[in-house]
Amino acid sequence: MRERVEVSSGLVLRRWDPRDAAAVATAFADPLMREQTSRPIGSSEDAQRWIAERADEWESGSAFAFAVVDGADAVLGQVSVGAVNRRHSVGWVSYWTTAAARGRGVASHACRVLARWAFDEAELFRLELGHRVNNPGSCRVAHAAGFSVEGLQRQKLAYDGIRYDVECHARLATDPDPDPAR
Repeated sequence: MRERVEVSSGLVLRRWDPRDAAAVATAFADPLMREQTSRPIGSSEDAQRWIAERADEWESGSAFAFAVVDGADAVLGQVSVGAVNRRHSVGWVSYWTTAAARGRGVASHACRVLARWAFDEAELFRLELGHRVNNPGSCRVAHAAGFSVEGLQRQKLAYDGIRYDVECHARLATDPDPDPAR
């Protein structure tokens, strides 16, 4: 499986590298990102651990995480396929962008390319994702990447004592590729 994928928009998806620790620590210092990991990332050591966990997941085939970088190799975000179930050929897609990269189409472009990679190279058939209903940006990314709405999971997530509904999306290997101009 390719560990580096060029995106037509000038972006590159590549495996995480230990040299990315400062970028990871900076990304997760953003208040919008703090709750996106199971353990806080508050130091360079935490970021190194996070990167090592991504490498372990890749090696075991349980998840495939890509750093999304620009032409200068600056980290703009991440796209990944996790919770890979080989029996059913299903994976869970997630994505995030740095504060500076939000609203520029980075996640949409990267997620489209990740989906094609997951179908063609990881041999998955179904990709799923979910987002809080109060996150319209994530919903736009899902639609732009060709994921169809499948339903609502009521009060699935809890942050700071508040429960949030999650809208579920999926894309199948047999679905047409979305128009990149979207």
